[in-house]
Amino acid sequence: MDMKSSTNRPYCNLGIIALESSSELGHKINDLLIQKRSSSYNKDNLKEGEQSFFVNTREIRFSNGEGKIVLEDTVRGKDVYILCDVGNYSCTYKMFGYENHKSPDDHFQDIKRVLSAIGGKAKRITVIMPMLYASRQHRRKGRESLDCAIALQELERLGVNDIITFDVHDPNVQNAVPLISFDNLYPTYEIVKTILNEESDLLIDNTKMLVISPDTGAMDRAIYYSSVLGLDIGLFYKRRDHSTVVNGKNPIVQHEYIGRNIEGQDILIVDDMIASGESVFDIVTELKKRKANKIFVSATFALFTEGIEKFNKFYEEGLIERVYSTNLTYIPKEVKEAPWFREVDMSDFIANIIDYLNRDKSISPLLDATSGIKKLLNKRNMK
Repeated sequence: MDMKSSTNRPYCNLGIIALESSSELGHKINDLLIQKRSSSYNKDNLKEGEQSFFVNTREIRFSNGEGKIVLEDTVRGKDVYILCDVGNYSCTYKMFGYENHKSPDDHFQDIKRVLSAIGGKAKRITVIMPMLYASRQHRRKGRESLDCAIALQELERLGVNDIITFDVHDPNVQNAVPLISFDNLYPTYEIVKTILNEESDLLIDNTKMLVISPDTGAMDRAIYYSSVLGLDIGLFYKRRDHSTVVNGKNPIVQHEYIGRNIEGQDILIVDDMIASGESVFDIVTELKKRKANKIFVSATFALFTEGIEKFNKFYEEGLIERVYSTNLTYIPKEVKEAPWFREVDMSDFIANIIDYLNRDKSISPLLDATSGIKKLLNKRNMK
């Protein structure tokens, strides 16, 4: 056997379980994996005539809201990858005649149901949870629950070998499960690539553009973007009223800006999440007061918890040029069709991750966004 064929040989047969919440993304990943495995080593993993790596499941709900998951295909001896989008609020079920939308708690319970149905028969189990469950409740500041850490420990006890997630609010939460693999990935390369492809007239020039961090928590991300793009950085500091709590947060009193002159500059605001969007609106307003030119926003997760009416208004008034976000969590049709929104497709990246892991190859080359972005910029400059 030559060395090349041995490195291409899968660890064992591959199985993908895409729960209802990740059905669309899961089908894209499955199709891409079939394409990638059309070479010789495919014969060791995808049987002739077989068109899918999917392990089919049925998600059943009883009329009182209880549920179960049934595996319709065997997982014995397989390298199983479970995909679940805990933020997908479009999934519904009937309970006492009412239509209930699944919460993150419901989705996480479905992951545990799958693990229970597998019953230890799989050879290896990886949970791909793009938006980490309960990641906004990642640390304890008093007499309060520690949801994320408890959830990770539950997965470990149920036999999960690896957890893959994206842009975790606080990566230190992985310390709760030090004995299993925890991979926190970033969509930086895919976001930058999509921006460069979509904005053909945008000049990535240090004299004409700035990267803005919307708060101190996003500063590391903004520093990375600014360094790989060769741009200066600016920071908005949120002054909060710590004497009151509104919707679980201390309200923002004022945004203070630290950085160079903004006048006439194109702006890229980078953050991990857009929830209601109020912080974005406040910062865009402050930037326009300082006579900024075009304003672009990028975020790993765009939740739009308060709807998109205000985004539509800001776009129509010329305050926001574009919002870029990934398909790692549910995006409603009205958002996808909005003229100011651009979706960043992450299916190929995740398919590559699964392909490498299933062949026991290091995923480090896939995580090096810096060299990829440099190549994109050089190619753009040559054009």
